[in-house]
Amino acid sequence: MKAKKVLGDDADIVLADARYEQISKIIEASLVKGERKRTVTDVLDKVFLNKYVGIPAFFALLWAVFQFTFEASAPFMGLIEMLFAWLSSLAAQIPNEVVASLLADGIFGGLGFILSFTAPIFFLFFALSLLEDSGYLARVAFVFDKLMFKLGLHGRSFIPMLLGFGCNLPAIMAARSIEGKKDRLITILTVPFMSCAARLPVYVLIAGAFFASHAATAVWSMYVIGIVVAILFALLLRKTILKGEPAPFIIELPTYKMPTLWGSVLHMWERGVSFLKKAGTYLLVGAIILWVLSVLPWGVEAGSGDSLIGLIGQTLQPLFGPLGFNWQIVSSLVFAFLAKELVVESLGVIYGVGGEASIQAALVASITPVSAFALMVFTLLYVPCLATVGVIKKETGSWKWTLFAVLSEMAIAYLGALLIVGLGGLLGFS
Repeated sequence: MKAKKVLGDDADIVLADARYEQISKIIEASLVKGERKRTVTDVLDKVFLNKYVGIPAFFALLWAVFQFTFEASAPFMGLIEMLFAWLSSLAAQIPNEVVASLLADGIFGGLGFILSFTAPIFFLFFALSLLEDSGYLARVAFVFDKLMFKLGLHGRSFIPMLLGFGCNLPAIMAARSIEGKKDRLITILTVPFMSCAARLPVYVLIAGAFFASHAATAVWSMYVIGIVVAILFALLLRKTILKGEPAPFIIELPTYKMPTLWGSVLHMWERGVSFLKKAGTYLLVGAIILWVLSVLPWGVEAGSGDSLIGLIGQTLQPLFGPLGFNWQIVSSLVFAFLAKELVVESLGVIYGVGGEASIQAALVASITPVSAFALMVFTLLYVPCLATVGVIKKETGSWKWTLFAVLSEMAIAYLGALLIVGLGGLLGFS
């Protein structure tokens, strides 16, 4: 602390600056420079590495990514939805009532509905691949390094955080590259706040229903909130239970290059196909379980409050009453602990209506826009999925830290959603 007062900055930063200043003087005195043309990399780095412009430029590009994702995926979502609506109508004609309900309401109504969100997920991965292949994302980590270092965080932590936009599992495992034990642990505990692709269907559904022409901005805000919460939570950990100084961060910046269409499509497919595999395995199992819970005891109206899924939601609903969530939403959040996509899938089964527009209409009739935004925030901040919990346990080797991660994420999600509802009320929104 005394050194910081005397030097005006962290000692590590001052020493690094002095070291490179001395290196520059030696090179200037001994190196004969020829004429050097300014390259495209030099020009772009003047903007993207600028300490004032770099971070706003990143958020602007991120907003453009979601605007592109919404606009490009809309027609494909409509086609996929029409396909499953047609399959559902065919299944409804099957003479056996149980089989007809399972196929029409459970599989084509639940799993089929979530598959319509394949389009925005693939387009998101395509856009992120363009940024990655161009060499830009490495610069994002560099730009955020100084800010994060001043907050007491490791600059390298931002690389797993960026990976978290795709999936939190490999992002948490990427923290292995961080040497310091405390730095690595802080990264593991903060990565789950980064919005993975599995949350995107929830955002698209809710934003499309409540925020119309501003849907892309509403989705973009979730990614911004995730980054801010992750940094603030890491800062809290650094100042309390994981005190210490972060290690310096060094990264080699590649030159910019024009991404190839084939390369970006290949990266998109490699990442997006994991969603299709998930849909063909435990999301399918989840759809069947949700359907069973929605029709039992047999004879009740599917997805009604008298069904098993209704009893689960109604039992827990008082806890979420302050957030404005009805029992249908509470039920979907319970099952989303297994996988975030199950929020959308379960709403399709519970409301018992087919198609995005029908479920959006049911949501609009159930909750306010403020509660809808709070639901997006809650989905963003609470435990990503059961698989993420397993990876945290594996990487930390501790049930104590795993339990801490789960409980802290649940508490932050609830408080975050409650804050949204409170602010909305104060500002006069309903």
